[in-house]
Amino acid sequence: MFDVASDEAVKQARANLDAQTVEMMAWHFHDSTGCPFWLDYAKSLPFNPLTDVKCFDDLKKFPPFEDEWLRGGPVRRWVPKGLADQPIYVFETGGTTGVPKSRVNSRDFRTDYEMFSDTLPERYFPHGANWLMLGPSGPRRLRLSIEHLAQHRGGICFCVDLDPRWVIKLIQKGWMEHLEAYKQHCVDQAITVLEAGHDIRCMFTTPKLLEALAIALEKKGTTIGKVGITGIFSGGTEFTPQWTRFAVEELLDGAYMTPTYGNTLMG
Repeated sequence: MFDVASDEAVKQARANLDAQTVEMMAWHFHDSTGCPFWLDYAKSLPFNPLTDVKCFDDLKKFPPFEDEWLRGGPVRRWVPKGLADQPIYVFETGGTTGVPKSRVNSRDFRTDYEMFSDTLPERYFPHGANWLMLGPSGPRRLRLSIEHLAQHRGGICFCVDLDPRWVIKLIQKGWMEHLEAYKQHCVDQAITVLEAGHDIRCMFTTPKLLEALAIALEKKGTTIGKVGITGIFSGGTEFTPQWTRFAVEELLDGAYMTPTYGNTLMG
């Protein structure tokens, strides 16, 4: 039976959310901490974010965010003055529709994945285990995030890169034979690492690469479970309930899978 939150707990949660909203406005729209983009944008608003946003519902005063603003530079217009002395990372989309959209990060990907780490079952994602990252790295946060996750849990991360921008070009040109060859090239590298004796027990990959890896291992007379993988963190925008069930029943050979939904812009 589900616990029902008390009226007082709901009231306190709302108060905390409202307080955080005011705090975020004070950070992003104050001259000493805000970034050039938001400080300049505030001048065009018919209200003052520092004084007129007093609760979460007041965020409705803002017009919709336009993701086209993220396309092109200078990227430093997004860097808050309050983080001027911190290392800054830039992550980009695949650029399917033109100039890639960019987002800046400082430490948040580490914070996100340290919190995510607390949700992973120890039985399948044991501390100290090594990881394989099979998927997009390059200008995306995934490689840094998965590597940090592995290190945070006491392991070492092995990486096999897939370049989504090349995949997009192959699809656009209709070079499906080359696309299949490139996918197999990535899968072959992953199998080489998995069979090299590195005691890799955890893995990140995308749904399509996970399926391709499982099929390739089956052709070699083995499985994901038999090569030592016990826990899989898989992410992307391709998950459906049907595919997840198919993966659990047909591909994973007892390995545990944590499916997540996300992309470069949302994290």
